[in-house]
Amino acid sequence: MTQASPLLTQDELKTLVGQAALQYVLPGSIVGVGTGSTVNKFIDALASIKDQVKGAVSSSEASTARLKALGIPVLDSNEVEELAVYIDGADEIDHQGHMVKGGGAALTREKIVAAQSLQFICIADESKLVQTLGQFPLPVEVIPMAVNRVSRQFAALGGVATIRVKDGQPLRTDNGQIILDVTGLQISDPLAFESQVNQWPGVVTVGVFAHQKAQVCLLGTAEGVKTLVF
Repeated sequence: MTQASPLLTQDELKTLVGQAALQYVLPGSIVGVGTGSTVNKFIDALASIKDQVKGAVSSSEASTARLKALGIPVLDSNEVEELAVYIDGADEIDHQGHMVKGGGAALTREKIVAAQSLQFICIADESKLVQTLGQFPLPVEVIPMAVNRVSRQFAALGGVATIRVKDGQPLRTDNGQIILDVTGLQISDPLAFESQVNQWPGVVTVGVFAHQKAQVCLLGTAEGVKTLVF
C-alpha cells in the first residue's frame, strides 16, 4: 500500500491513484482511457511516460482533448482490436467490482472501450466504495423519443428518472442522446439489472458496469492507495 498523509485532500487522493495506475500500463501498448476528474489525474501521469506507449483509445471528447494537449496520440477504437488495460473511475463500486458510471455523461463510450479491454482498472477515492449500488443517481443514456416510456419503466421498479440538464437545456452526450438520472433504486443483482434494462427499447446504455466490471480497484484512502482485486 502506498503511504499517504491523513491530511491529503480528495483531489490529492485522486492524484495518488492516477499515478498508481501507471504500474498497469504495459510498455509499447495502447491504453484505454476513461473520463472524469480522477482520470484526468491519470492522463497527467500518463504524460510522464508517453514515450513508452503507442497511444490511447479515449472514451470521450474531453479526454481526447486532454490527451492530445499533452502529446499523447489518440486512436479510433475501430483501429485497435484489443486493449491490454482500461483505466477509468467510478461513481460507485461494490465489493465485487461492479460499478455505477456515467456521472460525466460518457457511459456508452466508456462501456465500449471497457469491452475492448482485457483488464479494467478502476481508480477512485474511498467514498465511492459501497455495499449495494444505487445511492448515486443511476445514469442511463436514452434516445430522446423513448425518454417518457423508459422513465415509466423505471417508475415501475421504484425509481424516479430525471432528465439531466446543462445550461437550462437537456444535456446531450457525445453521441447526441439524453441522459436520465434515476434515484430510488437498490441494485442488489447488478448483472441481472444491467441485462434487464439494456433490453428496453430506446436505452442506449445503462450506467451499471457488471458485465464489464473492474478486475482491480485502486482506492485512495487516508492511509494511502489500497488495491482491491475482484
